Amino acid sequence: MDLATIQSKVCSLRGQKVRLDYDLAELYEVETRSLKQAVRRNIDRFPEDFMFEISEIEIANMVSQNVIPSKSYFGDSAPFAFTEQGVAMLSSILKSKKALQVNITIMRAFVMIRQYYLDSKAEREN
Repeated sequence: MDLATIQSKVCSLRGQKVRLDYDLAELYEVETRSLKQAVRRNIDRFPEDFMFEISEIEIANMVSQNVIPSKSYFGDSAPFAFTEQGVAMLSSILKSKKALQVNITIMRAFVMIRQYYLDSKAEREN
């Protein structure tokens, strides 16, 4: 799994770096519906700082910024956005070998993104 591909799917919402449920489902090789069902069955593991449902306004902003082609891209339900901690928590409810491998790679991508921003900030301050 390519770290650059994973990094390109990280977006900013509510001031946080997140991955969307449909991207994670694709990586985990499960249906988005199945991933969301697993999360709902274990909702107590996903406080607001781990996962949140995207609002209609946020969806409209994503369309206007060409992050997604149209509102209908998500179908009838709003997607879940997972923070780094939420992605890590997914490994506890999606117990396949694939889920474990994907989580490790995603965690590495989040760390690389964070380090890039820290390095960029340090360069600007010098």
